[in-house]
Amino acid sequence: MLPRFILISGVWQKAVIMDLNLLFEPLDLSHINAGGSLRHTQLGAQISLHTELFPDLDGIQVVLIGVPEERGSADNKGCAWGADIIRKELYQLEHNFELNIADLGNLIIGQNLQDTYAALEHIMAELLKNKIFCIILGGSQDLTYPQYCAYGRFNSKVDLLVIDSFFDLSTEIIGSPEINSSSYLNKIIVHEPDILFNYSNIGYQSYFVSQEMLRLMDKLCFDTFRLGELSGKIQEAEPIIRSANLLSFDLHALRFSDAPARAGQNPHGFYGEEACQLFRYAGMNEQLTSLGIYEFNPSLDIRNQTSQLLAQMLWYFLEGYSFRKQDNPLNSSLNFIRYRTSVASHPAEIIFYKSRNTGRWWLQVPYPERYARNEHFHLTPCTYEDYKQTCAGELPDRWWKTIQKL
Repeated sequence: MLPRFILISGVWQKAVIMDLNLLFEPLDLSHINAGGSLRHTQLGAQISLHTELFPDLDGIQVVLIGVPEERGSADNKGCAWGADIIRKELYQLEHNFELNIADLGNLIIGQNLQDTYAALEHIMAELLKNKIFCIILGGSQDLTYPQYCAYGRFNSKVDLLVIDSFFDLSTEIIGSPEINSSSYLNKIIVHEPDILFNYSNIGYQSYFVSQEMLRLMDKLCFDTFRLGELSGKIQEAEPIIRSANLLSFDLHALRFSDAPARAGQNPHGFYGEEACQLFRYAGMNEQLTSLGIYEFNPSLDIRNQTSQLLAQMLWYFLEGYSFRKQDNPLNSSLNFIRYRTSVASHPAEIIFYKSRNTGRWWLQVPYPERYARNEHFHLTPCTYEDYKQTCAGELPDRWWKTIQKL
């Protein structure tokens, strides 16, 4: 069963029922499609839409959830109204893949911000439990917090990936009850239960990040990758993305010339085609189960440039999702080549796996002996370059960082 929340005296009260109509505003297609009709080959005609009736979720693989919430925004008022604008562009794109998708409409926000967080967390937890992928169309990026909290129901560690030019972490307010789009990571780090195995940031820009912040990231064993490290070699991001269970995307990661619809415009960032490639990698990641797009402010857009780019990024994500192959050495070793290597500084063998289907690589890292676990090792995505470095007698950075986390 899926939960419903009823607003009573300003508090969302949980009630487990099958009908979700009271959770979401139905879609107004006359507004989204400007009164026009869609061809049967377009995405909007192939998605199960919440209009008069809530869609049947039986057999659905991916859902869209609009969250018109901006009360946690630090500096981007107007970002609450982006979901329908993205839908308008997304629905017009061609449906070139086989996926069962539903659009649940826009979440009815709570009387206060915590109500909205609670509603989104519980809805996502039930959808994830039923193996349904969640795409959140925000809203401000503090919604990453309830997106993360939804995984606390499953008693397993998760990897959080954020694509952003900042870290959204303050060294001064860890433990503070305050939360906004610039400090939500503080709440995630101190959240109980602690389910965070790793945090990765892709695309941070050094002039926005202090040395104190970088030292803190290193102390916490988090993985951070500068924009310059990936410039011209976006494929280097694939193993990072392949580790993630949930992804939070801040529009500020894109350069202003490609995506102007965000307060605090940034002349540098990923190009649109690079962002589309990142989202395609995300779609192909079998471990990834939710994606949030945040900080899109339609009032600042220029000729719908940003909404069109975000729609195309989502299209590439959905295409990547349709190519998922359950490509993981833990599931089956038959489709993988196993490579055994050694280095003089390490007594044990270093083992790599390469997929026969996709050519992707994994590195096997043993759990410390003091840990009583059913598994004897952890598999971390890596690259062919990591394998060559090990063959040359040097353990790759991924090995050492994974050992520290374990």
